[in-house]
Amino acid sequence: MRSGDHIRTAVGAGCAALLVLSLAACGAGGHRSAAARVQADDARPRKTVLKRVPGIGDRWWKQVPADSRQVVAVFGAGEDSPDSTVAVFTRHGSVWQQERSWPAHNGRKGWTTHHHEGDLRSPVGVFTLSDAGGVLAAPWAKLPYTRSAGFQAPRSWKRTYWHDFDYVVAIDYNRVKGTPPDDQTRPEGQSKGGGIWLHMDHGSGTSACISQSRSSMEYLLRTLDPALHPVVVMGDRTALND
Repeated sequence: MRSGDHIRTAVGAGCAALLVLSLAACGAGGHRSAAARVQADDARPRKTVLKRVPGIGDRWWKQVPADSRQVVAVFGAGEDSPDSTVAVFTRHGSVWQQERSWPAHNGRKGWTTHHHEGDLRSPVGVFTLSDAGGVLAAPWAKLPYTRSAGFQAPRSWKRTYWHDFDYVVAIDYNRVKGTPPDDQTRPEGQSKGGGIWLHMDHGSGTSACISQSRSSMEYLLRTLDPALHPVVVMGDRTALND
């Protein structure tokens, strides 16, 4: 069953073999900040009002749906770096507020705007967040949640990777929304990659996913709300400032 009344039942044993393919996929710019614009408009000291998420340029901000009131921003340290910072923002009326932030990892080779299977880079872009799941139960998750032992990382992997998929949130890159994160359907073809998730961290870069601590994943699952139409905006800082 799903969280609430709609936790999906565990996927069948027949999906376990297919899941290995999915798991493999997971294994300073020229724009002035919102704060700077406020200070320029009014020299008097006052509380900063964020009319948009800072650090995200026009190219990407225009892709955030108008009805989205939750943004998970992933700011990569550099185009070729596996290190990043995640910040969660919520819109209250017309004002955005940062809720929390924490360190994270992205693809071990960094970022790309033309992601393909096996390039070890995370895709730069704006993607919806619609489905979650994992090995562990999460009855408090707000997104539709699929619990299944089929998410378990292969025991042939390093021990530090074994708990990566205890909790996951699917990033809607080359996947069908409304399906479990481990669904193998790739609408744009297998060569474009897929199975890109927010998941738990093993201490280094990933194959393409965004990884963070267990407490951070639990926070995301408790916080991300389908009614607020959450999205992730992700990329290295320079690219996101475009």
